[in-house]
Amino acid sequence: MTNRQIIDTLRGKIRLKHYSISTEKAYVGWSKSYIAWHNVRLADGSALSGAPEVEAYLTWLANQRKVSASTQNVAMNALVFLYKHALNQPLPENSINAVRAKRSKRLPVVLTRKEVTLILDQLTDLPWLMISLLYGSGLRVMELHRLRVKDVDFDRRILTVRCGKGDKDRTTCLPGSIIYVLQEHLRSVRDIYQRDLTNGIGTSEIGEALARKYPNAHQQWGWQYVFPSVTPSKDPRSGIIKRHHKHQSGLQKAIGAAVRRTGIAKPVTPHVFRHSFATHLLEAGSAIRTVQELRGHADVKTTQIYTHVTGTASGVKSPLDLVA
Repeated sequence: MTNRQIIDTLRGKIRLKHYSISTEKAYVGWSKSYIAWHNVRLADGSALSGAPEVEAYLTWLANQRKVSASTQNVAMNALVFLYKHALNQPLPENSINAVRAKRSKRLPVVLTRKEVTLILDQLTDLPWLMISLLYGSGLRVMELHRLRVKDVDFDRRILTVRCGKGDKDRTTCLPGSIIYVLQEHLRSVRDIYQRDLTNGIGTSEIGEALARKYPNAHQQWGWQYVFPSVTPSKDPRSGIIKRHHKHQSGLQKAIGAAVRRTGIAKPVTPHVFRHSFATHLLEAGSAIRTVQELRGHADVKTTQIYTHVTGTASGVKSPLDLVA
């Protein structure tokens, strides 16, 4: 196959498995990089050979490009998929394990309750509402952006997260303190939705499988994004003009500006509010299994890292204080 045919086959296999557009971009990007590196390294036009070439490429990424362990593993996952599904040459399991980078264990950045309040006080309108949901419901950034109207239950104060990490659904809490603001926001979103219907715009993306099963679902109010983009845009897969959800870069910029105004020295990203959600629940006495379910962790060991953040150190008096 030519390089173009390989990439086209790869895209087809990714879409067949219903992977997200972000995963598609990452896998295609790393595959293109690998093929280009391979072609420069082996100018004789040799075919992609397999494990030895993959190992050499990942070594080059680590030594020459100085990528992190997590980035190296994303590249590894992309190439495993490439060889298995696009080239029909699965890499040996032992070779995959041999070149997978070991990630360092780090404690997450967590804000205090006072710091969360200081940041929220610097925000208004939509950024305030979105950050309040990140912190108040423990959502991942893309879970927030992909939230649909139908998955907000005001009566039960529950949010349903669809197709979260690992393609799993879960429910989490909806903070009562923001219900009125969220309802007002949805009224304005409904006005946008009504204008889109009048203008004949296919209002939201619901995926090919659901579109076949429910042909008119994309025009129904419940399937609209809670946080739609300001303007419609062309769907990267279907080419149809639709109103997608907001891009996450806008929220990142709003947080960065707010943090600078507070003078907080911690590196604050949207994901930090999810970490803070879990830590503060544990500090308030919530059971670790409850926090595990609310955050959507497959293994309680993942949740247990927040017990290290709350830690025993917070209750220990330093020996210097004892002699001072």
